Amino acid sequence: MHLMRLCYCLGTLLPAVSSFHMTSPSATRRVSRQLKRTQLQSTSLPPSGGGESNSSPISLIVKSEESDRQNDLMLGEDSGMFNWSNEKWGALGESGWLTFFAAVATILTAVAVLWIYPPTGYGDDFVSFLENDVAHGNPHLVTLAFGIIFPIVHSGLASLRPLGEKIVGARTWRVIFAFPSLCLAYSWIVYFISHAHEGFQFYDISQIGWVHGLAWIINFTSFLFLYPSVYNLKEVAAVEKPKIHLWETGIIRITRHPQYVGQVMWSGAHLAMVGTSFTALTMALLVGHHYFACWNGDRRLEAEHGESFLKIKERTSVIPFQAIIEGRQQLPKDYYKELLRAPFVLIAVGSIGAYFAHPYMQAGAALAKNTGLVPGGILDGIFLEFN
Repeated sequence: MHLMRLCYCLGTLLPAVSSFHMTSPSATRRVSRQLKRTQLQSTSLPPSGGGESNSSPISLIVKSEESDRQNDLMLGEDSGMFNWSNEKWGALGESGWLTFFAAVATILTAVAVLWIYPPTGYGDDFVSFLENDVAHGNPHLVTLAFGIIFPIVHSGLASLRPLGEKIVGARTWRVIFAFPSLCLAYSWIVYFISHAHEGFQFYDISQIGWVHGLAWIINFTSFLFLYPSVYNLKEVAAVEKPKIHLWETGIIRITRHPQYVGQVMWSGAHLAMVGTSFTALTMALLVGHHYFACWNGDRRLEAEHGESFLKIKERTSVIPFQAIIEGRQQLPKDYYKELLRAPFVLIAVGSIGAYFAHPYMQAGAALAKNTGLVPGGILDGIFLEFN
């Protein structure tokens, strides 16, 4: 394998080496781009070379093929690359899927025990505090409080990542970042489901068939607009060391901030179905947070990748397709290879599953609301000792 990789790298380098006798600026830029392309490709499996492919959709999902990237800067990574043959269960503690599922089970168990389950968790205490002590029974003020607290915690911890990783390491900081974000996200989602139809009713078109169908399509499509870093589930779960990636392909060609675009689509579709003042406020808060995240995300990427990010920023846009229309971004002729990849299939299946799980989500939210407050939790003894 190492010999094949070396031969491939040498074969790619030869055209560049033979061009070094040219001294014009354009020739130098072509050589530089070729070398950068070689460096990126040498860290992964040899690409298919772009162009036409006889591979079937299934084979492309099982093993990703690189698109024709001859017009790319080759400064960022190719998003969503996947090869089934490289995936291993591995032993517990190794960077395999067994460790991934163990890590996910551990963090979700911690969230369930310390936050969700009323007799042991503190999620009900937190929501009760917001409802009674802060909002005095006004659900609009509760969702407003969530819309302020969640961005501060989520984006604040993300911004503190460089400092936090220096102190506790990348994997530990990911856990510190994820735990409160998951807890607050759960409580806000449950509260939204329970109170979505409250407040002033602007309109009610949820019973119109084509409106429901259009909203479903928009909702489904919105989940395809996820930031490529979430594709690497092992990094998300801190099984592999989390990194601040610089992406150049896939959905990034359409919009540099797909998470923001997806949130706008999701919020618009839900607001179309549930036209209440409570839903309108909640959707505005969610979109507002993601709008801020566009600026904060660019700031963090520039701090991490410097000039490389700024060059990719020039070739991309926040508004979908804007960079393409303006000629700053060129889609490869085989762009489908960048979308027909395993992460998108997993997201599509998960989105359909989430739709059919809606009745269970509503039942769970109703159960949480009807259970009400069970004061205290599993850590009360420790808190009492400190007092």
